[in-house]
Amino acid sequence: MRKRNIYILSVLSCLFSASAFADWQYPGTYVGDGWYTDDGSRFVISARGGGAFGMGTIKNKVGAIVTNYLVSPDYSVVATEMQCEISGACGGWLNAGYGELKQVPPTKDFESFSFAAGASIGWTIPDRPQWRIEAGWDLISESDYNSSPMFAGEIPLVGGEVVGLTAYVESASVNSQISTDIISIMAFYDFFDGIQKPTRQFIPYVGFGIGYADTKTILNLSDPYGDIAFQLDLGQYGEIFDVDGYDMIEFYRSERSTSNVAGMASVGMSYGISEKMFFDFGIRVAYLPKVVWGLTNIDNTRHREFFSAENMIYINALLGIRFEF
Repeated sequence: MRKRNIYILSVLSCLFSASAFADWQYPGTYVGDGWYTDDGSRFVISARGGGAFGMGTIKNKVGAIVTNYLVSPDYSVVATEMQCEISGACGGWLNAGYGELKQVPPTKDFESFSFAAGASIGWTIPDRPQWRIEAGWDLISESDYNSSPMFAGEIPLVGGEVVGLTAYVESASVNSQISTDIISIMAFYDFFDGIQKPTRQFIPYVGFGIGYADTKTILNLSDPYGDIAFQLDLGQYGEIFDVDGYDMIEFYRSERSTSNVAGMASVGMSYGISEKMFFDFGIRVAYLPKVVWGLTNIDNTRHREFFSAENMIYINALLGIRFEF
């Protein structure tokens, strides 16, 4: 009797375990008699890391900053009025007029290398397993944009004693940083035939999507050329101190965030080391319309744009691992 009970319990346990196994281990539809049709749907999770290259066109956004200039009697040297006042070396110089800093072009565009990392979760589409949809997060770590002078070039001067005079202007020195987080939805197409991805071979893919990009910029601005630190309307963006009887601004370290709708594209290949684990190497490209660096006051309640990077592109080379369950 005891042997019979043990036999019955053994059979029942096998039946229960088999049915539990059937409920969740096999993707697809149960068709009866222990058979399943695999529709190719899989839960996808991945992580990746690598390097990023960013580039963008720098634009002057200083707005209405007007500086007065003096010119030597032979018209050979032009200096700011404040430089002349402090140095006392411009005796007998003529009023050359004023120029607007917004007319002076930046000295260089944004180009920088940094690290990148990301993670995604998603699903392969039932009966279309070549397609997978993933929600992802990508971080492009902090990189630098430094320039001294920030702006340089010829600008016309007006309102002075000499008509038609131009001045070669150098202005501002910046030390700045930029980092970006991107939350995205992307569709990928894996180039293979059948339901199950093959193992031990390379599978190319392409992807495209859209994302929300939050970019943080940090700006440290200084004035070695003596044309912006004496602008009274910029006083709220720094500490004011006396230099030889003149008020001069020491600008605050300013932080600003810029939000963008980002366009995303990707190309790469994966290599299946098992039916559920794949190595992944890919290139991801993100397009951001505009990123702004700006001045802020001490409590970050007021902002003023100083320069921007427009048509920003990040190119990320990433190595990762992907699991498909």
